[in-house]
Amino acid sequence: MAHYFDEQPGVTSDRRTVDVALPDVAFTMVTDRGVFSHGHVDTGTALLLREAPLPPASGDLLDLGCGSGAIALALALRSPAATVWAIDTNERARELTMHNAERNGLGNIRAAAPSEVPPDVRFTTIWSNPPIRIGKAALHDLLAGWLDRLTSDGTAVLVVQKHLGADSLQRWLDHAGFPTRRIASRAGFRLFESRRAADRALIDPTISH
Repeated sequence: MAHYFDEQPGVTSDRRTVDVALPDVAFTMVTDRGVFSHGHVDTGTALLLREAPLPPASGDLLDLGCGSGAIALALALRSPAATVWAIDTNERARELTMHNAERNGLGNIRAAAPSEVPPDVRFTTIWSNPPIRIGKAALHDLLAGWLDRLTSDGTAVLVVQKHLGADSLQRWLDHAGFPTRRIASRAGFRLFESRRAADRALIDPTISH
């Protein structure tokens, strides 16, 4: 069975175009099979795009698990002076994101595999609809690694489905050194805002709850 987080999706391509209209920006994007949210913008991502605080005007911003690039596109349109990193293990997702950036005339998006992001890059904002289905341990490692790269005043906005463990993930984030508050809750999803605690290095990120 193919998963959207496979590096090389084995399913046949079936591209579909989606129009996205938000209160402040709009864009058209191409989606494909083998990439998360084929043929539409999923409910969780839509909540994040509508309810997240506005991103900083400049700096390095991160779309973690970019899929077809809906989050990256919104970040790039809202912060044209920023560099938007669109990260995904799925090669087809990265190709789609760059295709969609070019389609919308956006030159400030960089689609990359996780290992391709320079280690000294620090993010003023991370937005993500994280891949919950990779399993709790892998998810915790993923989030801890990237949230640890927030700037001292940076924030991460995460959207998680309630019945897939949103509340337990919030507790883990708090205990792992990323103070987290809920900023919205709708349609079975929680929207969280997290920061990196000043004493993050003193806290064990392997704590699980």
